[in-house]
Amino acid sequence: MVGEFYVPALAAALQYDRAVGYFTASSLAVLSKGMDDFISRGGMMRIVASPYLEPDDIADIEAGYELREVLERAAIRDLERAMTDRRAAAGLGKLGRLVATGRLDIKLAYVSFRNRVGMYHEKIGIFRDARDLVAFKGSSNETLSGLVGNFESIEVFRSWNDRDAERALRISRDFDELWQNRTQFLRVIPFTDAAKVVIDRSALTSAEMGNIDEIPSGGAPISVMPQGIVGLLQIPMELRVRDYQKRAVESWFAERGRGILRMATGTGKTITALAAAAQLAKVLQHGGQPLLTVVIVPFQHLVDQWSKDIEWFGVTPIRAYESTGYWHLRATNLIDALVLDSVRGGVIVTTNKTFGEPHFQRLLDRYSGQLLVIADEVHNLGAKHLRDRLPSQASYRLGLSATPERWFDDVGTVVLAEYFGSTVVDMGIGDAIRAGALCRYTYTPILVELDYEESELYAEVTEKIAKILASQKFTDEPDDDTPLGALLRRRANILGHARAKIPALRSELEKRRESWHQLLYCAEGRHPLSSGEEPSQLEQVMDLVGNQLRLPAARYVAETKRAERQDILRRFGTGEDLQVLVSMRCLDEGVDVPAARTAYLLASSSNPRQFIQRRGRVLRRAPDKELADIIDFVVVPPDGAEMQQRSERRMVARELERVTEFAHLAENEAETLNILRPLRIRYGLMDF
Repeated sequence: MVGEFYVPALAAALQYDRAVGYFTASSLAVLSKGMDDFISRGGMMRIVASPYLEPDDIADIEAGYELREVLERAAIRDLERAMTDRRAAAGLGKLGRLVATGRLDIKLAYVSFRNRVGMYHEKIGIFRDARDLVAFKGSSNETLSGLVGNFESIEVFRSWNDRDAERALRISRDFDELWQNRTQFLRVIPFTDAAKVVIDRSALTSAEMGNIDEIPSGGAPISVMPQGIVGLLQIPMELRVRDYQKRAVESWFAERGRGILRMATGTGKTITALAAAAQLAKVLQHGGQPLLTVVIVPFQHLVDQWSKDIEWFGVTPIRAYESTGYWHLRATNLIDALVLDSVRGGVIVTTNKTFGEPHFQRLLDRYSGQLLVIADEVHNLGAKHLRDRLPSQASYRLGLSATPERWFDDVGTVVLAEYFGSTVVDMGIGDAIRAGALCRYTYTPILVELDYEESELYAEVTEKIAKILASQKFTDEPDDDTPLGALLRRRANILGHARAKIPALRSELEKRRESWHQLLYCAEGRHPLSSGEEPSQLEQVMDLVGNQLRLPAARYVAETKRAERQDILRRFGTGEDLQVLVSMRCLDEGVDVPAARTAYLLASSSNPRQFIQRRGRVLRRAPDKELADIIDFVVVPPDGAEMQQRSERRMVARELERVTEFAHLAENEAETLNILRPLRIRYGLMDF
């Protein structure tokens, strides 16, 4: 079929339409010669496919997850698995040329009938030139095995042949109806944009491979890459592990599988952790020992993000969050299978909240085998209600964070170090920039003054904090609902919600009206002096950006639904219709927004973890991105106001800690420090 039909047809066609049960990039490995001719001639390709749904996907659908999200995830998984074959990766990379010029469109199809979801399994195709068409149907899927390795058959109909014409045209009409989403009992949704990420990565991978021998089109024997042992993580063949990531894994092994990776946001902590887990699984496998890996993350969207990377490493993880009915039985079955030695490994990804709950703890208590605990943003697990839940039976422990120390909580910090071990790798943002893992940046502090009311309140709150600290009557966890914690949050709110920030923001946005990929961090909650009628800072910013300046914008907050979040991040990344992304804390930990070029920090914070996370968000590498801009709104006392000198100096000192940290690695460090020199002199803070 390859040598006598597909390749000659592609070599002559101007358009190729294909509707098929499974479509993977591996088919392009055997069609490469015809694909090259097809692409160079300006050919157009339309594909309708149905992804393979695994049991977890079906469970997600039954649990009420967004159907489109599940289908896209499954289809991307199909493509990424195909990339493990070098020839398939090269074939998929060729699609990048069609995508880049708008000559490839992919859609996903599924059965939708009486609240039931089924798989689209039809197999038809049409080759067209300027005048005629060739239509075909049959058993062959668009896969490597379907085209070469299996025994398959297709029927071919030519429009110029009187006996074939009616059938050829009918198949063509059927495809067009399907493409327009007009086929009864079927639903068809776009997939090109979602697939583009994998296609682009495959194009880079295949470019690095150089020329690869073609598979003979006559159907020579195919060597199929051996499947890994079920449940064991394996490093993908196409993954290029950076040198510093290799050193991190080696350092963790040198500490007998315990330690904390202190790595800047954007340096690939997730990939490093999974590489370590894969190496550990390999070592234990040689000794005949199965391994359960439990990944603990702060939020639900990070469960999904980690799960996608874990699938790339060859394992479909159990996602443990929300209702126990969704995941508990599968997790129980996995542990039973590990105990009975019927599987060699497995991965559970869960949230901090679910991890701390009794049903998850009881599940871990049942397992006494080899256990690896990976804690993303490990500082969160130092909280009182979580640190006592960390499983003592875990032989292997790996903590990840750009800032593992807990703010104002020495006890929690010590507990984490005692459980996970010492910091085995310390890679700050400066190291990451020098290694090329993060991009360079400029830093511009914008000075904004508190008004009279804000100044008085700030001084009053600061004095109350000082009295509590002086009396030493405070908890070691002020982020709990304690008097000290409440006062610290109230003081931070005064700075974060300073009213002068909105006019200053307007001035900065007007300078960049033509710039896209702008990220804006707002302060949480409302102004401490607000009567309740005053709009929140987030509402004021959305009004300023969207209504007054007419810039396309969207908010990304805790209330934003998961499916909507993914769509917002996609639109922001592609720059199709979203210029400004307005966030409130939700982008602090773990969410990838590499397209962001400019970040406005309205949410002033003296918490190092928070401002380092926010800086890291905008420094991630992206195509054509060499330099990022950070605009930081720095709050200072009003000139001439009746404010206590001690309070003024403390406030400026706290702000300068952040400014100094940001300016130190900026391209314009000297210029930034000159802006603040008069302020330093005024308050005797030249050491900052």
